Amino acid sequence: MSRMRRVSTRPELLVRQELHRRGLRFRINHRTLPGRPDIAFTRARLAIFIDGCFWHQCPEHGVMPKNNREWWQAKLRRNIERDEEKDAELSQLGWEVLRFWEHEDPVTVAVEIERVWRERRDAPADGARSRRGL
Repeated sequence: MSRMRRVSTRPELLVRQELHRRGLRFRINHRTLPGRPDIAFTRARLAIFIDGCFWHQCPEHGVMPKNNREWWQAKLRRNIERDEEKDAELSQLGWEVLRFWEHEDPVTVAVEIERVWRERRDAPADGARSRRGL
């Protein structure tokens, strides 16, 4: 298990390539943010996580190991709890969090990320009026 990649997994790379192809620029594994999001759009305050089906218990593909089952149940349950805690911390800091499963189509994921990014980028900050339309 120690040899499992934690950052820049294949699903993350595919999503990042698609976002970059669309002209979107971002930070990866932003160290100062809770949970170190896989992708972070700092100006839009948008944090993206690409969750592994095993480690985060995907309803479609998550499997529970048969050996040492109780330990694995506790371990995987704690992963999900930690995800929820980090999501709450990011929300309190004004960030929007999007989570996707590793099996989701990278193009579909990128379309959704771009849509939310555009909404957040175009929204006036702190209730200020937009200069557009004046």
